[in-house]
Amino acid sequence: MASVVLSEAEKVYIVHGIQEDLRVDGRGCEDYRCIEVETDVVSNTSGSARVKLGHTDILVGVKAEMGTPKLENPNEGYLEFFVDCSANATPEFEGRGGEELATEIVNTLYRIFSNESTIDVKSLCINPREHCWVLYVDVLLLECGGNLFDAISIAVKAALFNTRIPKVRVLDDEEGSKEIELSDDPYDCIRLNVENVPCIITLSKIGCRHVVDATLQEEACSLASLLLSVTSRGTLTCMKKLGNGSLDPESIFEMMETGKRVGKMLHTSLQKILDKEESLGTTRQKVGFLG
Repeated sequence: MASVVLSEAEKVYIVHGIQEDLRVDGRGCEDYRCIEVETDVVSNTSGSARVKLGHTDILVGVKAEMGTPKLENPNEGYLEFFVDCSANATPEFEGRGGEELATEIVNTLYRIFSNESTIDVKSLCINPREHCWVLYVDVLLLECGGNLFDAISIAVKAALFNTRIPKVRVLDDEEGSKEIELSDDPYDCIRLNVENVPCIITLSKIGCRHVVDATLQEEACSLASLLLSVTSRGTLTCMKKLGNGSLDPESIFEMMETGKRVGKMLHTSLQKILDKEESLGTTRQKVGFLG
């Protein structure tokens, strides 16, 4: 992960400010930086989104392709995740430098989406045991400015909200086998219900307090972080500790309550933006991920 080198004086300045609920950029401990969300930015995908959170820049594309259901779940489709840490994001990702981080992010996403209530994967099944929709979710890290997991989860949810899957019909031919017919109408499609898709809230313990949406400088001052997966109803579905430091039980409970509270507000704001962008339709001015 991208890192910065701070002097002891800079660390003391950051830590002491957080104890007074005043961060270097003027935010409080539970405040996010400005989040920019844009959907439908990549033309050759079923759905896409770009999220900018401070200096963190994430691009997500979702591609729906027909595949075969897994043997253990013959009546369901499924999601596949892939993360690419671009060398443009930070020099540390050059060569195979970003592989470990990419694997950690992919495993976290699989863990979050393993919950049955997250996405209705049964709606992705076309013909049990034979055909289903497979959603390939590709995450590209364009720039790293702290709080990667939160930005990625927001981008994934926005891209899934934007995903359109063609409607298909299963027909029986004269020989008794089944044929699949795709609709020619681009507006005749299936939309995913992302209401239960959680967002990740990362809380970093700095000094005696914890903060959300830590910058790179604040992450350098934190020895331990708690990664929480929170639904729009404020339900925790997953929890993971990051860093080499320790967290006492009282701090963990406080961070969980903060995560639930902040998570609900984040979901509300994100859904409002997505609905507003959707209502603009074709009149929306697209910036694009190169804009």
